Amino acid sequence: MAPQVDVDLIDRAEAWLSDDPDPASRDELRAVLDGLPGTAAELGDRFSGPLTFGTAGLRGRLRAGPNGMNLAVVTRAAAGLVGWLAAQGGEGPLVIGYDARHGSRQFAERTAEVATGAGREALLLPGTLPTPVLAYAVRALGAVAGVMVTASHNPPQDNGYKVYLGASLGGADGAGAQIVPPADAGIEAAIRAVTSVASVPLGGPGTVLGAEILAGYVAQAAAVLTEGGPRDLTVAYTPMHGVGGSTLVAAFVAAGFPAPAVVSAQAEPDPEFPTVAFPNPEEPGAMDRLLALAGANHADLAIANDPDADRCAVAIPGPDGWRPLRGDELGVLLADHLIRRGTPGLYATTIVSSSLLGRICAARGVPYAETLTGFKWIVRAAEDLAYGYEEALGYCAAPAMVRDKDGITAALTVAELAAGLKAEGKSLAGRLDELAAEFGLHATDQLSVRVDDLADIGRAMTRARQNPPTTLLGAPVTEVTDMLPENDVLTFRTATTRVVIRPSGTEPKLKAYLEVVVDGDPVTARTRAATDLTALRTEIAATLGI
Repeated sequence: MAPQVDVDLIDRAEAWLSDDPDPASRDELRAVLDGLPGTAAELGDRFSGPLTFGTAGLRGRLRAGPNGMNLAVVTRAAAGLVGWLAAQGGEGPLVIGYDARHGSRQFAERTAEVATGAGREALLLPGTLPTPVLAYAVRALGAVAGVMVTASHNPPQDNGYKVYLGASLGGADGAGAQIVPPADAGIEAAIRAVTSVASVPLGGPGTVLGAEILAGYVAQAAAVLTEGGPRDLTVAYTPMHGVGGSTLVAAFVAAGFPAPAVVSAQAEPDPEFPTVAFPNPEEPGAMDRLLALAGANHADLAIANDPDADRCAVAIPGPDGWRPLRGDELGVLLADHLIRRGTPGLYATTIVSSSLLGRICAARGVPYAETLTGFKWIVRAAEDLAYGYEEALGYCAAPAMVRDKDGITAALTVAELAAGLKAEGKSLAGRLDELAAEFGLHATDQLSVRVDDLADIGRAMTRARQNPPTTLLGAPVTEVTDMLPENDVLTFRTATTRVVIRPSGTEPKLKAYLEVVVDGDPVTARTRAATDLTALRTEIAATLGI
């Protein structure tokens, strides 16, 4: 039996089609309509609701219709944003950046046209550049806000739209940072108030900035390091088909390091990401080519950026080959380095990251804070933020320059640390062992469950709340923290174990962040920690009923 076709849905699709400014999108949607009734499910999905503008902005699949990334959706988003900025009394230019994904330049240029059509100055970055350069430009140019067109490390078929606020609307601690509530809701409401794409006035193309904005970023990134320090370091690097390659290499040379060896097959931006199954350094196999290059070059360090270069992954050599560092390991290494370097201010991480940073800060007499997950919260932990990190490979090593995660200054900072240790005959692995000997080995892992039905996440969280574990790894649970109703986060603790459970904010996933602390010889402790984490995953899976 052919599926039923909703007449109202067809009418909405026809209305959308008549208002769509992109001929390619119109042809795409017309083909879906012409395919009815066989395409009823697809049409329903495209019109199941508008792509929601949240604290991460927009992100979704490139396709025609309101539930996708396309020129019509971006035009409405830009009009809503520009209208909201005016309503808030925000003054100054809108600066716009974009990566090399499909549609990114078109979306950026349309945003500029919408801004100028509303009488606001629009400044476009000079070509495809990393997200941290956009975040830097918002601060450096005194912009009222910034837009970055990127889907970060999402699959090739996606794109996204992130918004940053300048000092006048973001405040001192949020100048150049991503939006937080209630700004997201205000912008979302302004977008919904746009009656049609045809009603949005378009102006000129705006001003394309010169090379000086990138030169300023590179110079300031290099200046983050201690001048005159050791620079003897062999680095292998990949931008993973993204836009970070030339900027990172320029920053390394400006800082006095030899230029890294770059994975040739992944050196140039390519929106298809042809050599990786998923363009995320955390994914299994994504760094294989990098590690092969590092081994062939006898490198001291292997570094990967994600496609928009706001994240940084690092691998180190060892007796059993190259080992990628977990986000918590690199996060603590960078913090420890900056503390020992005397960088003043507050050090911050999130409630799901390792608790080791808090112990180090307490021992060193350094201000420390924990925030909700997401860099929009980390960078607002304090106006005098010295450093922040999240376990998902995000690091803010220069908050006065970039009030967001920055994979390029993070790469420079870990290179400085590695070069200094090498000059002393030491290594990053050895420094991790020293920290483990002093504070105990803090080993972390994650249980991540993707669901088809979002209701499964709610049911699992309810089970955990109604029947929390009384023991973990044989030890009594001494603390249960429930952050409802403000946040759907549940934490269990024993004397040496911590579990934080929450739904993902960006994907249909339920996540449990696991940590065990083991004292003793670091080698022995790692073996025991691996066993404990495996057992802990099993216990938490049973608690969640998944």
